[in-house]
Amino acid sequence: TDTTIVSRSKEILRTFDPVVKDTLREEIKKEGLRLLTDAKVTSVTRDQPSGPLKVEFNSNETGRSVEDFDILIWAIGRRPNIDDLNLEAAGVTLAEGHILVDEYQNTVVPNVYALGDVCGKAQLTPVAIAAGRCLANRLFGPPNFRDAKLDYSNIPTVVFHGTCGTVGLTEPQARENANFTNVKIYTSRFTNMYYAMTERKQVTSYKLVVADKIDESGNVVKQEQVVGLHIIGRDSAEILQGFAVAVKMGATKSQFDETVALHPTAAEELVTMR
Repeated sequence: TDTTIVSRSKEILRTFDPVVKDTLREEIKKEGLRLLTDAKVTSVTRDQPSGPLKVEFNSNETGRSVEDFDILIWAIGRRPNIDDLNLEAAGVTLAEGHILVDEYQNTVVPNVYALGDVCGKAQLTPVAIAAGRCLANRLFGPPNFRDAKLDYSNIPTVVFHGTCGTVGLTEPQARENANFTNVKIYTSRFTNMYYAMTERKQVTSYKLVVADKIDESGNVVKQEQVVGLHIIGRDSAEILQGFAVAVKMGATKSQFDETVALHPTAAEELVTMR
């Protein structure tokens, strides 16, 4: 099967850390897939009902071209299906097609709330569920939940094929973040033992982004906090869930180092990087 991936952006997984993007590019090439970035599909036609699809696109690599394909998967994202709700008539403010809310899921109209993908933040099912629970607790729960709100920082995200995951700041984000200084990077690249006896070897790449946390005066308040964790390779989705707890709690590199590794596993690399 000949497969071509056409991406409008210059990068794939543009919100992920470079270690994930670069490794994924390698794997795509290794699999024999064709990847065109910074490209745009301009038309799709078919001369005969049972004939191939003629896809026209422009890219920096090929210029304008028309190619035949048997199947086209049109994955261009999604936007909220709220046009028929006439929200503006109710006074609800929209921003680029999404419902504008504050940190408590309040719209600008009292007693009107919104959460999930319609708000345009971290469009993931578990995020919507967590935000809904916080809102329900705040509205109907006991007094200790009166200030309940979802913390949108350090939300783990995974792609299930090829398997990769990320939580926290990417390396570029950490270097630009005014709350952190002295950024250090720890990496590991290896072949998972699952592929030890196979001809095909899939690369696994891990990265820890570590930095000193500083206060408004520039004083270091926590040394070598793990502010980002980025992994690509077999079982990354399962591995990330547990480590996301550590990143969320502000674990430090020394605490990672003090954790006894489970051997033989791929995940042990995350606590043995030096």
